[in-house]
Amino acid sequence: MRRAEVSDAVTVAELLHAFNTEFDTETPGVEVLAARLRMLLDEPLTFAVLGGSPATGVALVTLRPNVWSDGPVALLDEMYVEPEQRGSGIGSAILRRMVEICRELGVAAIEINVDESDAAAMRFYERHGFSGTDPDSGERAFYFYRALEGEG
Repeated sequence: MRRAEVSDAVTVAELLHAFNTEFDTETPGVEVLAARLRMLLDEPLTFAVLGGSPATGVALVTLRPNVWSDGPVALLDEMYVEPEQRGSGIGSAILRRMVEICRELGVAAIEINVDESDAAAMRFYERHGFSGTDPDSGERAFYFYRALEGEG
């Protein structure tokens, strides 16, 4: 498992494109993703972890400042492992490395959004110490979304 370099932008883009393609989600394509990733991975607020050789899994993380803690909050934007590699331990290793990097960066908390129907992903993250409830109140956490692109 290794932290991706800017030179890995195409590899990360190919994996993210495969992720969206597999789940019938729109994707701007590898070329557009790679161009965006070249810029993002060159900045301190975005990093990716690649697993496998050649890479068969990826975690993409963005950081943001947070008023409630000294360190930033990390958002696991995307995590993907190629179907034939699932169950091999690559996803767990990628997630462990991602957490290590977050610790090294002084991250205060890691957030992950999971679709309600994706019970397997929820179980995976729970096995690795993540929770779908607020640690202070025990209430379920929810994710709300509003796209601004295309709005008039």
